[in-house]
Amino acid sequence: MAEELKRLGGMLQSKRKELNLSLKEIENATSIRSTYLEAIEDGSITDLIAGIYAQGFLKQYASFLGMEVEQLVKDNAVAFRMPGEKHDFSYGIGTLEVRGSQGGGVKWFPNLLWAGLSAVVLVIAWYVAKALGVL
Repeated sequence: MAEELKRLGGMLQSKRKELNLSLKEIENATSIRSTYLEAIEDGSITDLIAGIYAQGFLKQYASFLGMEVEQLVKDNAVAFRMPGEKHDFSYGIGTLEVRGSQGGGVKWFPNLLWAGLSAVVLVIAWYVAKALGVL
């Protein structure tokens, strides 16, 4: 699989150079970090991130370069068949950890202030309306 990834990375690199694009330009256009783009071109992307993300980045990069993604996947099936890996995440999608809030858990206090202010405005409006004879 490593050989297949290196070959695929070389194809992407040569297409990028053919289009006269820098890694920074591709990073800005695709939001894939240049370190990941370099790893794709080197064939070592799976050393940095999980296989499913590597697949997505490969497809997005190839699509940006104007390559036929479905044909590329078909021709390089081994490179797109990432092994089932397990990655530990301390924070991120799917974690159940609760982070502390900046308010220190006093989320009801601003709402209480707004409710009190609204009540005062309504009472003042009622007295003004009664004084003007509207009510």
